[in-house]
Amino acid sequence: MISEKELQQRSDNKCELCGSEDNLSVYEVPNLPAGKAGSPAAVAETSIFICKTCNEQIEDPEKVAPNHWRCLNDSMWSTVPAVQVMAWRMLNRLKAEGWPQDLLDMMYLDEETTAWAKAGLAETKNAVIHRDSNGNILEAGNSVVLIKDLKVKGSSMVAKQGTAVRRISLDHENEKYIEGKVDGQQIVIITDFVKKI
Repeated sequence: MISEKELQQRSDNKCELCGSEDNLSVYEVPNLPAGKAGSPAAVAETSIFICKTCNEQIEDPEKVAPNHWRCLNDSMWSTVPAVQVMAWRMLNRLKAEGWPQDLLDMMYLDEETTAWAKAGLAETKNAVIHRDSNGNILEAGNSVVLIKDLKVKGSSMVAKQGTAVRRISLDHENEKYIEGKVDGQQIVIITDFVKKI
């Protein structure tokens, strides 16, 4: 089994994704490629040394702060396949922000590493997919515009047609519900009444 010491050495005691020197621990990158599991050398290749902030945001999509991941601009060039895989996966998760797509376009992964990176995305394929009134896929962080006046339940407020709702969040159980702020108030909006900007 790889020791934490070996990873500390490889990473120069810094998070291999963002460069932080605080609260570091070993993170085993999931969805190992066939033939990689088991051997100590494989564990070394499939683990990375990361900080608590990166770990929390990888594990919980609700906690993702897109600007934190601008660090991938540097770490995506790592020669360690496990680091490349996590950089690729996080950039894909953040594609809706715009800038990650530019980095993905520049990134090069060999065939085996690409297959490993994509294996991690397959598990989210069964997730609930939100679509706007035109059928466009909505992702957390997108901006939408209301296509009709909406009465907000439980208040006298009416969200007017043409109102832009920025940085929406998604309901992970119901494909018809998104949330966003209108006039400073967080409201639930039905996807049939919005259009992606």
